[in-house]
Formats: sequence, C-alpha cells, structure tokens
Amino acid sequence: MQNLTDDLLHGAAEIAAFLNTSPRRVYHLVHKGTIPVFHLGGLLCCRRSTVVRYIEELEAGEIT
Repeated sequence: MQNLTDDLLHGAAEIAAFLNTSPRRVYHLVHKGTIPVFHLGGLLCCRRSTVVRYIEELEAGEIT
C-alpha cells in the first residue's frame, strides 16, 4: 500500500501540475464533477492513485 502522504495531492495547483493543466481547468473539471476530488477543510484534494485509476477507466471506455 502506498503511503497516504505520498499519494495525496493538496490544492488545485498541485492537482493541476500532476494533470499537466492549469488550476483554472481543475476547478472547471471539479465544477462539472469530472474528476474525483474531495475537500479537507477548505482545501481541494485528491489521491494520485484514484486519479490514475479514473483515467485508466476513461481510456478503457468504462466511464463515459
């Protein structure tokens, strides 16, 4: 199991860097409900492993 600290992305800027996009685009995707995120307090977060799995499912056509 991967260390939670290493797996967690904190904030739109960090999520955007991981996805190679802008924080603005991350907020747009969050608003549309497109990417799996959650809030810790007021901070937008997600797990790297969950985002990677989500992208793999999109590529496989398991999610539309």
